[in-house]
Amino acid sequence: MEFVKKKVVLACPQTFMNNSGLAVKSLVENYKVDINDLMVIHDDLDLDVGRMKIAYDGGSGGHRGIKSAILHLGSCSFTRIKIGIGRPKHGEVIEDFVLNPFYSDQEKIIKEVLNVVTEAVEAFILNGVEAAMNNFNSIIMKREVE
Repeated sequence: MEFVKKKVVLACPQTFMNNSGLAVKSLVENYKVDINDLMVIHDDLDLDVGRMKIAYDGGSGGHRGIKSAILHLGSCSFTRIKIGIGRPKHGEVIEDFVLNPFYSDQEKIIKEVLNVVTEAVEAFILNGVEAAMNNFNSIIMKREVE
């Protein structure tokens, strides 16, 4: 394997999720990141636990953090990795559900998904978004019995 030298910035915004676009815009401006090289990793209620999806260009899908990023960047032309968190099982309010820890029977599968996400980020960095999408969008982690 050939060694590839690339600069990578990993950031975890400390803003409220609804304002995360401020942090993303600041990162893009301060590090002079080409928006095509930007990847945002976020949760997705519409994907089941055990799923992840790489997407490029598109709307927010109702995700307020992505909506904020699109608003502050003035563009939706960036890559995202959506990590499925599924929907509440016990009738919780969505806002409470997304802010609380995962259900105990989902913890193992989430750890597995995060390992795959790490590989997908590496593939994006080394080979670009199309290669990452082709290699990772079909992966589904095995679910625990619910």
